[in-house]
Amino acid sequence: MNIEDVNLLDSSGFVTALGWVFEGSPWVAERAWALRPFSSLDALHRAMVRQVETAGADEQLALLRAHPDLGVKYGNLPPERSLSDASSREQSGAGLDSLTESEHERLRALNAGYFDKFGFPFVVAVKGRTTHDILDALERRLTSPRDEEQREALKQVFQIARFRLEDAIS
Repeated sequence: MNIEDVNLLDSSGFVTALGWVFEGSPWVAERAWALRPFSSLDALHRAMVRQVETAGADEQLALLRAHPDLGVKYGNLPPERSLSDASSREQSGAGLDSLTESEHERLRALNAGYFDKFGFPFVVAVKGRTTHDILDALERRLTSPRDEEQREALKQVFQIARFRLEDAIS
């Protein structure tokens, strides 16, 4: 699919094709569709990001909470928090599906501490990062104030969406 194909989609087709780009939040694509035509992938990404930036605090928090914990094992998630295909591929690419038992336990403890402090899961664009990079970022960001961390988490969501759009649109 290319940007011209995207511009020709009706609302339902657009959401079907791109509603998954922002994890568990097809409303982003639903709202961005009205801004067609998009001149480029950059323009599409900016339009989608803008929908999140102008959304209310509750919608932004729900978007963050739609992300699964990093490094979770499939059987350990309730259905509403299961890994999407995109999240599974991304986490696998960063080696989070092959953690040692001690790495998994460390990540589980850090994830729990992060969620307890901020009220949403740790979100980071894992593409191009190692397990070590991810664990270091999680430990470092645990020291951030909540408002600063929420901005950083949204910034990471935007980067994840960008990577996903690049994969979906040629």
